[in-house]
Amino acid sequence: MVEQKMKPVASFLLVLNFCMYAIVLGIGAWSMNKAINHGFLIGADYSLPAHFSPIHFPMGNAATGFFVTFALIAGVSGAASVISGVSHLQSWTTTSLPAAVSAATIAWSLTLLAMGFGCKEIELGMRNARLQYMDSLETKKVNRSNSALQPAGTRTK
Repeated sequence: MVEQKMKPVASFLLVLNFCMYAIVLGIGAWSMNKAINHGFLIGADYSLPAHFSPIHFPMGNAATGFFVTFALIAGVSGAASVISGVSHLQSWTTTSLPAAVSAATIAWSLTLLAMGFGCKEIELGMRNARLQYMDSLETKKVNRSNSALQPAGTRTK
């Protein structure tokens, strides 16, 4: 009986997760597209610049390329974990739970990695508004999942 009452809560959290991962994917894709379009142009007559980096981004700082790359990977794995969660929600059995939990754990760990690069980007400064929004979304996803992982008796107000 209690299990059936948790289905709407799980559905809401899946929709929320999917929306947050979709926003991160959209902003990350925009940033990656801008970096590809406005990056280094190297042809037959050009030599490599002195400070060439394969993960160079024309906006942001030295950590921006790593942050955007890992945020995109975390976004794709997060969207895949939502699909696994929807499959578990439809069957709602103990046999479908391990697949959903393992996909969610992988997505969460990749989100933690992206958040680490986001923290380094914040520390270095010089970010534009879209990247600041993506940083805040990564932090909110990790904070929300940390509070969900804590046992009910240990949460502080």
